[in-house]
Amino acid sequence: MSGGGARIERVVTSGSFNLDGGSWQVDNNVWLVGDDEEVAVIDASHDAAAIREAVGPRRVVAVVCTHGHDDHINAVGDLWDATKAPVWLHPADRMLWAELYEPAPDEDLVDGADIAVAGHVLTALHSPGHSPGSTCLYAPSLNAVFSGDTLFAGGPGATGRSYSDFDTIIESIRTRLLTLPADIVVHPGHGDTTTIGAEAPHLDAWIARGH
Repeated sequence: MSGGGARIERVVTSGSFNLDGGSWQVDNNVWLVGDDEEVAVIDASHDAAAIREAVGPRRVVAVVCTHGHDDHINAVGDLWDATKAPVWLHPADRMLWAELYEPAPDEDLVDGADIAVAGHVLTALHSPGHSPGSTCLYAPSLNAVFSGDTLFAGGPGATGRSYSDFDTIIESIRTRLLTLPADIVVHPGHGDTTTIGAEAPHLDAWIARGH
């Protein structure tokens, strides 16, 4: 899971996801992309201390939010206080962000935005459906895509809650993710990694299953 001196690390944190008056206990994947000098943090969830421990003395160049659900951003504030790294979020998820934070994120994670870290580039692929601002991060030089809650091992993210839409997430997966090379490793917001090639044959079954 490395290339050009960079590596991908996973920190699993646990806590609650809260939306529409419900609360669920969840385990989240926090992804660190970097080398011995610098790192980007993808989805700062639940436990800022555990994330800071994994980061160690490295410089945090960005804290990137794949979407605005609270279980993906609830450690961002503490991490920002500790590192002062710019926080990235797609502007379409600002209403979710505003449920936890008053100051706006530092940068808009719009489609096509590039974030450089450790000699590699993470490119934003806007992939709405799970939420309006859901965005994946594609790093071809690392053979990786960070899919947030858009695509998991076994299917699309949930769309039965506010601000979500099943047809939209299917279209995002079809046009933004399944068009990537088959050997690209999918690093999701929850659960195990998979590959584009492993998931692509099941699209019709997901559509038939519905949300």
